[in-house]
Amino acid sequence: MSDDLYQQAIMQKAKTPVHAGRLTAPDVSVTVDNPLCGDRITLDIKFREETIADVGHQVRGCALCQASASVMASAVVGQTTAAALSAQDKVKAMLAGGDVPQPPWEEFAIFTPVRRHKSRHDCVVLPFDALSQAIAQAKKP
Repeated sequence: MSDDLYQQAIMQKAKTPVHAGRLTAPDVSVTVDNPLCGDRITLDIKFREETIADVGHQVRGCALCQASASVMASAVVGQTTAAALSAQDKVKAMLAGGDVPQPPWEEFAIFTPVRRHKSRHDCVVLPFDALSQAIAQAKKP
């Protein structure tokens, strides 16, 4: 594994995560595991209609997953659920070699070194998997 996989920007995000911790009285709470590597994220969300009003996360996992949860949480507050869901596809495309997502998701550029490590893509995407499940759960009647 290349040293640039855990570059300074990723390590800094993992050490000082944004919106880390659980929310009190979230509208939705989900826990998602990556059985291949053992990463686990619990994501709490508060909604204001179709907009994500607040988010909290608790991650037990590698620095990539921790940093990704922090970057996602920073960008997702204030976004519509549709914009949040489309960001997952943009991040996956970036990891596959595509362009860095546009604001407010541009900070995912720190994960471009992960492109060469396909087995680690799921670590970066796991917070979005939790986000997708939370949004789906919130839309259930």
